[in-house]
Amino acid sequence: MMKRNIRLFAKLVLISGLFLPFSSYAAGQELPKDIKWLTNDSDPVFASPEAKRGGTLHAAIMSFPMTFRVVGPDSNGSFRSAILDNHLSLIGIHPNTLNIIPELATYWAFGKDKKTMYFRLNKMARWSDGTPVTAGDFAYSLEFMRSKHIVAPWYNDYYTKEIDKVVVFDDYTLAVVATKAEPDLYLKLGIAPTPAHYYGKPDDNFVRKYNWEIVPNTGPYQMSEFVKGKHIIFRRKNDWWGDELKYFKNRFNVEKVIFTVVRDMNMIWEYFKKGKEDEFGLTIPEYWHVKSKTPVIENGYVHKIWFFNDTQQSAMGLWLNQDREIFKDINVRHAFAHAMNVERVIEKVLRNDYFRLEHGFVGYGKYSNESIRARRFDIEKVDYFMKKAGWKRGKDGIWGKNGNRFSVEVTYGSEAHTPRLVVLKEEAKKAGIELRLQNLDPTAAFKKFLEKKHDVAWMGWSTSFRPQYWEHFHSANAHKPQTNNITNTDDPEMDKLIDAYRNSLEEEERIKLSVEIQAKIHELGVFVPTFMVPYVRHACWRWWKFPEIPGTKHSTDLFDPFGSMAGGLFWFDEKLYHETKEAMKKREKLRPVTIIDETYKMKSITMKIE
Repeated sequence: MMKRNIRLFAKLVLISGLFLPFSSYAAGQELPKDIKWLTNDSDPVFASPEAKRGGTLHAAIMSFPMTFRVVGPDSNGSFRSAILDNHLSLIGIHPNTLNIIPELATYWAFGKDKKTMYFRLNKMARWSDGTPVTAGDFAYSLEFMRSKHIVAPWYNDYYTKEIDKVVVFDDYTLAVVATKAEPDLYLKLGIAPTPAHYYGKPDDNFVRKYNWEIVPNTGPYQMSEFVKGKHIIFRRKNDWWGDELKYFKNRFNVEKVIFTVVRDMNMIWEYFKKGKEDEFGLTIPEYWHVKSKTPVIENGYVHKIWFFNDTQQSAMGLWLNQDREIFKDINVRHAFAHAMNVERVIEKVLRNDYFRLEHGFVGYGKYSNESIRARRFDIEKVDYFMKKAGWKRGKDGIWGKNGNRFSVEVTYGSEAHTPRLVVLKEEAKKAGIELRLQNLDPTAAFKKFLEKKHDVAWMGWSTSFRPQYWEHFHSANAHKPQTNNITNTDDPEMDKLIDAYRNSLEEEERIKLSVEIQAKIHELGVFVPTFMVPYVRHACWRWWKFPEIPGTKHSTDLFDPFGSMAGGLFWFDEKLYHETKEAMKKREKLRPVTIIDETYKMKSITMKIE
């Protein structure tokens, strides 16, 4: 058995012209005899059987990507997701039930060591060039991601320290082994393959050679053409291997997606109104309430959609740098929080469309501490905490101590947020705190935060499937540049809680620790939560159709054409297209339509929708 499997893998290596050292994969082992294979074909579908294939989606991007590589220098741009979304992994997550569902693997099993998962691949799975996806492609992923030639230190580190090996049993059976036992093991081990037959063995020319190459993938679309600085076109694959799979059927319906570079948001809006773009995001209140009062919408040619989701919310707010002398005192941090009139900003600037974010980990289900409430604007409480810290109001109304005024710099990276911060500044002054606003280029602002050169950082972090604390609040990442602990939190009790959370293998214990950590973060007062937007809003031409429920619990973009978890649910209706064009030609008015769907609206929020 061992010799046969080694010969089998040698054959795979020979075909692809590669040499893969035995450090990253193992062959010749036998599957455990008591293995329990699992699958999931019973969760509800979320696509519509009425969906039709065809049409072209015209979408705008504000800059052309610096590379088509998804690893290495300049690869971490916003367009990267469009490429990666067309590259499937072993397994996926159902967007409503959050159960495991098949992607490239049809069956999976868990090892008793809590470090190993076993997978059986779908034998129909193919790369874009028609080459079968095999277990060797997953073994090759480790060699590829560990290679210094790809110039991707984070991936080198992750695929070395977190993934131990891939075990190849035969062409379509493999195991992925983590370096340590973990809960939620499937979130780590459901890795994606890398096309061994395409890349060969990476060398010093990798970065330059593949900067603009179109690499084979496993998803429904493939980039087909591009003009640098102008546009990128994706085309749907003919007879894609996943077309009839339960959770992919009736999805990814458009035949072509054209991304056009338009570098100004107002210009995108103008293009959209002329029909050169198919949809436009209306999340910003000014667009929903004011700019949408335009003929194409009022005449019914364009519809508005407001769809509520129930997913992890970005930790948006004010992050206080405790290495600044003024924020070393917890009383001062609490006073600062009570001087931030977030509700006033929501009312005055955001038209009551946004919601108050209560803490940094909202939307994580049982892992969220629902009892925490963000500190509200309260001048009396500001007075209490500042006096407790030994500060006194100066003649100009600003708090002072030992010749120092309570004047701090708030750094941010978006001009669109200036009106919000101006209101915060005005309200904070009433409480005796001066905010000095500093607007930088987004890249420069983030660099300043990572180098810990800020007083207060105004920003939001991206989300993850489970709360992540070590990067942001563990002392191992404090008082040093280029880490995400931008508050420089250095608290022994917090460290113990975070270490216990990371090391726990029991779900109930992890949930308990997660709730305690969030309470500790609130107690320390290092983060002032501001807003959350638990919905998406779009304007789209009326020939675009959706399922009865337009999205899923975790939909953050109803016009995501590719995403395997919740993308590709919409479709083009040719009859409505011609009907609309004819009405526009004759200047006939159609019924204006605004769709509001609250199916997945968070139970904790209430709102009057206008």
